[in-house]
Amino acid sequence: MTAIHPQSRGLTPLLVPLLAGGLAALALGVYGRVHTPTGFAVGVAGFSGALPMKAWLTTGAFLLAIVQVVSAMSMWGRLGIDIPPAVHRWSGRIAFLLTIPVAFHCLYALGLQYDVPRVLAHSLLGCFFYGVFTAKMLALPKRDAPGWTLPVLGGLAFTALVGLWLTSSFWFFTAIGIKV
Repeated sequence: MTAIHPQSRGLTPLLVPLLAGGLAALALGVYGRVHTPTGFAVGVAGFSGALPMKAWLTTGAFLLAIVQVVSAMSMWGRLGIDIPPAVHRWSGRIAFLLTIPVAFHCLYALGLQYDVPRVLAHSLLGCFFYGVFTAKMLALPKRDAPGWTLPVLGGLAFTALVGLWLTSSFWFFTAIGIKV
């Protein structure tokens, strides 16, 4: 009987997570493109409008994504400090929850837009983020997945969220100003 090295594991365990993630990204993009945008803001309670709501919620998710990276590095033994795994789990859950009203508003009120390069990049990054997030969540319980799976998918999700923040919140705060 031959032992299998973790590095020699195949990609078979990742087929379903990656396929589901790709389908999620594609479905969001298609829906965003074929759905007729309403133009109406949804869920802006406590904010002066939809743009400030989206900017602040995305900023919260962005900051929690930094917590995700630091806590993941701690869990993988890369920092020399112990951050409880619950910090990683809860910061991820809260960050994801903060993105839901933003994504809902983007898809429902605005749809996938491609007229302005910044907005096109933002739309594509949003679809990509949810696709990668789906793949990562489905890959989590797969103990036979390659060891690089979670760091790569987590890094891609973080990168997408940084891109989303830059093309939305950063743009809003620098072009329009700090508003609540």
